[in-house]
Amino acid sequence: MSYVDRTLTCVDCGVEFIHSATDQQFYAEKGFVSDPKRCTGCRASRRTQREGSDYDAREIGGPRGYERGGDRPAREYFAVICSRCGNAAQVPFRPRMDKPVYCSDCFRALSAG
Repeated sequence: MSYVDRTLTCVDCGVEFIHSATDQQFYAEKGFVSDPKRCTGCRASRRTQREGSDYDAREIGGPRGYERGGDRPAREYFAVICSRCGNAAQVPFRPRMDKPVYCSDCFRALSAG
């Protein structure tokens, strides 16, 4: 079965996030039948709340929950359509109309070969 990146909306914060083809394949291999309902930051926040920690994982910044230095602003992502496969994707830069933009799978495929 082939998978394509899909844009989902987090039920907690309302931010759109990418459920990548790779993640979908991983979910299928693990036997998960439903899509994730929360972005990575909100999932981490819920996990820390269940474990009794008093810090909010969403404060560490970034859509994937990676920690950022205090002086760096949160990275802005832009919704685009992949120039190669036509699927929706998000990129961490403002796309220019004179350059092609690729989803992560197409970018990896182009970079590898």
